[in-house]
Amino acid sequence: MSDTSSRTITLTVPGMGSDHCAGIVRKTLQRQSGVGEIQTNIASHRVSVSVKEGGPDGNALKQAVEGAGYDVAAVSDGRSARQIRLTVPGMGSDHCAGIVRKTLERLKGIESIDTNIASHRVSVSVEEGGPDGDALKSAVEGAGYDVAAVQTDEAEDGDADAAIEEGYLSQARKRLIIAAIPTTLIMILMIPHMFWQPIPGYLAIVSLLAFPVVFLYGGAATHRASWRSLKNGTFNMDVLISLGSLPPYLIGLIGFVYPMTSFIEMAATIMTFHLLGRYLEALAKGRASQAIRRLLTLGAKTARVERDGEEVEVPVKELAPGDIMIVRPGDKIPTDGEVIEGESHIDESIATGESVPVYKGVGDSVIGATINKEGRLRVAATRVGGDTFLSQVVRLIDQAQGSRVPIQEFADRMTGRFVPAVILISLASLIAWALFPDALRPILDWGATFLPWVNPEAATPVLAILAAIAVLVIACPCALGLATPTALMVGSGIGAERGILIRSGEAIQTFKDIKVIVLDKTGTITRGEPKLTEVVTAEGVDEDELLRLATSVENASEHPIARAIVDGAGERGVKPDDVSEFRSTGARGVSGKVGNIHVLIGNRLLLQEEGIRGLEALDDAMQELEGKGRTAVIVAADGQAMGIVAVADTLKKESIEAIRGMHDLGLHVVMITGDNERAARAVADEVGIDEVQAGVLPEGKVDAIRALQQKHGNHVAMVGDGINDAPALKQANVGIAIGAGADVAIEAADVTLVRGELTAVVDAMHLSKATFGKIVQNLIWASAYNVAAIPIAAAGLLHPMIGVIAMTASSLSVIGNSLLLKRRYARAQPSGERS
Repeated sequence: MSDTSSRTITLTVPGMGSDHCAGIVRKTLQRQSGVGEIQTNIASHRVSVSVKEGGPDGNALKQAVEGAGYDVAAVSDGRSARQIRLTVPGMGSDHCAGIVRKTLERLKGIESIDTNIASHRVSVSVEEGGPDGDALKSAVEGAGYDVAAVQTDEAEDGDADAAIEEGYLSQARKRLIIAAIPTTLIMILMIPHMFWQPIPGYLAIVSLLAFPVVFLYGGAATHRASWRSLKNGTFNMDVLISLGSLPPYLIGLIGFVYPMTSFIEMAATIMTFHLLGRYLEALAKGRASQAIRRLLTLGAKTARVERDGEEVEVPVKELAPGDIMIVRPGDKIPTDGEVIEGESHIDESIATGESVPVYKGVGDSVIGATINKEGRLRVAATRVGGDTFLSQVVRLIDQAQGSRVPIQEFADRMTGRFVPAVILISLASLIAWALFPDALRPILDWGATFLPWVNPEAATPVLAILAAIAVLVIACPCALGLATPTALMVGSGIGAERGILIRSGEAIQTFKDIKVIVLDKTGTITRGEPKLTEVVTAEGVDEDELLRLATSVENASEHPIARAIVDGAGERGVKPDDVSEFRSTGARGVSGKVGNIHVLIGNRLLLQEEGIRGLEALDDAMQELEGKGRTAVIVAADGQAMGIVAVADTLKKESIEAIRGMHDLGLHVVMITGDNERAARAVADEVGIDEVQAGVLPEGKVDAIRALQQKHGNHVAMVGDGINDAPALKQANVGIAIGAGADVAIEAADVTLVRGELTAVVDAMHLSKATFGKIVQNLIWASAYNVAAIPIAAAGLLHPMIGVIAMTASSLSVIGNSLLLKRRYARAQPSGERS
């Protein structure tokens, strides 16, 4: 049990990058008096320290860690940090996101940084007294990236985000058009000048046409970003484009004083194709991330609420918990709430992916942004603002899209050193062609036989410059950096549309190796609600009479079994009568008088003690029902056994189908439950469970998961829905929460199934495997492209203009390959056929 008087202090330690470092930090802090539990997170570089009352404060812990040789960037003592969100349009790959992240980490007072390439957003958690939005913007712009917007409001605003994205697209389109017009004119002039008739003053004309493309509105932003990046000691993709466009233009100017080949056309073309690539990438990524944008704009803008006895319309942002909302047929439900009057069917497809409307009556929960189909409802608001279901979903998707996949470490290592390496290779190509042209020309002679742009007769300086520039523009760390996030943004968006929320990229990678899936029984395989299943009567007893007596007495009880009997009898048209002298004997049974008849309902032991006659005639039926896992009670009237009423926690209709799907995936299915062996085995046999562990208490589930992990090599997933499942969900390699379950279980899980159906587990596994497959394909393609393209360019076989087109195509191919996942799932329904 945790000490309620303790508080948690969080330190951000940027240098804690391995388990070895984490161990040193942990041991250092353990020496401090008053320090309790310590948790280290290498991924976020954070240390959470539980400090007892009277223990050290944040500054003391900071000094201790710094004394051990590690800088502490931020200290949080539990006070809520400010959230500042930057929109960085140029942050188009993981490489760029890494530069932005490292730049911000250098600032004091930063608690955490989350980058989302899909939405071009950086979410920064700033401790009290830390930098404001303007300071963060200045730092990012100093690293070479323009900041389109700074937002300090924590609430998601779909309209604002859409406006920002549209503004970025409009700007990219305008830059492209302004660059494309003069570049097209240059191409029109270049062809006749080169092949038919020299144009007088050609060099001066193309210099003037190319100048605004390379230096002004077209290329100014690229060069500004390059300069900031270099000044900051980092290297982004813009550096390569600047080096590929500025030197050719400046070298081409030599033609005014010394006859030589002009490279000015090439400079303009490189910049124009770079701007075209940026615009097309923005369009493609907009398609990839449209799921989260659609969610952001789905909510209602206004709500009708009761104020002082009148209906008034207010902005949704002004709603408070407890407000009574009036929801008419066809209206969107403004925010999460509970129905207090009326009944209707609600279209919850935005949350669950299911198109069939769901019945809602008094006491049922409803989700904001879902649509009321027919009846008028009065709904009490329960969650507003950032606490609503829709906001939580957006946050989860945002978190997933900004998360990292273990396989991504390969790409990170490459992109971190890529641009400097490309610059060195470009210089080496220039020097090699300048010093050893005769040794390299045979390569051109061979290439000229099938590549029309290769000219072995060109002057040595021309060949050297062409090779060096081709290396610069063909190299594309963007394709490698886009490989993982584009697949994640598409996969998480598809999941959100189908009611599958995958919290992290790590879960997607881990899913493919799962060998064992553990299911809780109650609420997961079964409904968690006992239902009347069988009625067995003694000889000569009418079934309706038996039910009338039973339901009359049980109607006075609040026990779940009693409610199941009453509800089941009502469904069969049997209504309860008044009861008197009602008495409950705890878990053993109940009794009372219905009219002049004394009725006793309970287990066999209770009825034997009361001397009830005729029990022996019901023994066989009792054993058969208990063998099926039913909870059976005997009903007696005036000392004579009348029959048996059996209830059971019935299966969810999709459980058998879901477990069959798990077997098709090659999974070993285990059920862990606190129920007795007989009841658990009955359910397991009915749905096809491979292994049953019964009688397991909540605290024992974690040990059971650990045992399975040891046996099956840490490839265990757990599905649960209750508060008591949360520790086991955390222990499992992948924790899966049924969305209708407890919030704490959902928070502990890696995957949340909003539909609350077990078949969604199979859908989630298919989606995770498909998404990871796209990540692998993207990484292989992007790596192979760079490995093959750079040597070809260095050998002089690739014209820079062809190279910049290929560079753009490589990034678009990665995005396009990710979008194929969306196209594939657009044709498949949940739990449907997989290609």
